Amino acid sequence: MRSRATAYPLVAVLGWGVMFPILASALDRVDPLNLTTARYLLAAVVLVAILLLREGAGALRHGGRALEVVVLGVVGFAGFNLLTNLALEHAAPQQVSLFVATTPVITQLVRWARDGVRPKPLLLALSLVALVGVGLVITRGSLAGLGQFGLGGLMMIGAVLGWAIYTHGASRFGEWTPLRFTTLTALAGTAAMLVLSIGADAVGWQHAPGAADLVAVTPQLAYAVVVGAVIAVLAWNTGVQRLGAANAALFMNLVPVTTFAVQIARGYRPEPVELVGAAITIAALIAANLAARPRTTPLPQSGAVTDPIAVTDPVAVNAR
Repeated sequence: MRSRATAYPLVAVLGWGVMFPILASALDRVDPLNLTTARYLLAAVVLVAILLLREGAGALRHGGRALEVVVLGVVGFAGFNLLTNLALEHAAPQQVSLFVATTPVITQLVRWARDGVRPKPLLLALSLVALVGVGLVITRGSLAGLGQFGLGGLMMIGAVLGWAIYTHGASRFGEWTPLRFTTLTALAGTAAMLVLSIGADAVGWQHAPGAADLVAVTPQLAYAVVVGAVIAVLAWNTGVQRLGAANAALFMNLVPVTTFAVQIARGYRPEPVELVGAAITIAALIAANLAARPRTTPLPQSGAVTDPIAVTDPVAVNAR
C-alpha cells in the first residue's frame, strides 16, 4: 500500500522538474506575472469543472473557512508560482530548481514552529544528505555559481517557504478531499495573481501579452496547465494525504535532478560529480521512506492519515 502511495508524489515532482525549462522558454514572450496568471486561469477552469462533476456544486462552499482558504491560496499558489517565475528571469532553471530541494527541511521546520513537533532526527538528517546530493548535481562540486544568484535566490527562498506553509496548513482540512482543497485554494490564489498582473500592467512593470505571444507559448502553457497545475498538483495532494506532509516533501529533492535530466536530453554532458550527486539524492530518499515505514499506521476509511513522522500528532493532510 505504502509503495503504491509513493507513486503520487513521484509523478508530481517529475512533472514539476520538467516544467522549469519549459516555463523558462516561455518567458521570452510573456512576462512572469502574466504567464503565471494565464496558466492558473486555465487550470482553475479545469479544476472547477472536475470538482463539479465529481462532488457537485456544494463542494464549492467554504464551510466557514474562507479566510483560511484565501490565506493558503495566496501564500501557496500565488506566492510560490509568482516568485518562481520571477526567479527564472534571474537564474537558470537548474539554479532555481535547486532551491526547491530545500522543501523537506523547511516543511519540517514550519511544522516544528507551528505545532511544536520536532522533526524526526533521522528524517531531517537524510533530508540534508539528499540536499547535499542535489547541490553536487547542480553546482558540479563548486558553490561559486550560487554566489551570483542574488535576487533570484531570495525569491526562491520566499517561494519555498510559502509552499511549506501551504502544505502544513492543508493538514487542517482533513475532512476535505484533495480535489476540493486544491480547487478552492487555486481559485483564491488565481484571484490574487490576476489582481497583481492587472496592477503590474497598469504601472508599466510588465506588458499584457498579445494574441501572437499567447499563441507562441501555447505548447508551454498546455504542459504547465495540464501536467504542472492539474495532474501533478492532484497527484501531490493524494501523496501528501497518504504519506504525511514531511514524508512526501522528501520527494521534492528529485525536482532539480529531473530538471538536470532534461538538460542532458537537450545535449548537456554531465561530469562524474553530478552523477554521484544524483545517486546520493535518490539513495537518501529511499532510505528516508524505508526508515519511516515501521511507524506508519493503516489509513482509516475516512481518509485521515497519521503522520508517520510524528505518530503522537495525527494529521490529516490534503495539500496544494
